[in-house]
Amino acid sequence: MRTMLKVTIPVEAGNAAIKNGTLPQIIGGVLDRVKAETAYFCATDGMRSGYIVFDLKSPADIPSIAEPLFLGLNANVEFLPVMDVADMKAGVEKALAAV
Repeated sequence: MRTMLKVTIPVEAGNAAIKNGTLPQIIGGVLDRVKAETAYFCATDGMRSGYIVFDLKSPADIPSIAEPLFLGLNANVEFLPVMDVADMKAGVEKALAAV
């Protein structure tokens, strides 16, 4: 299932991870692990954040994706099922047919 992983890193934990070099290692490891379709990074509510879209093959993969972020960056993580435009069009067609 196409999934968006939202990662939010508290400022102090992010600062420490930048200084000791672990932030790019941890984020890079997650990107490699999930074989990201795309990834965007920004500041959200004054904290480092990332939005990573990938194919979640099984819910059993969630801990191995999330734990490095929890343990290494004290990050908040959210897994959100998402659709691209083609998925949305197909879903709306199905919804209209059911009405």
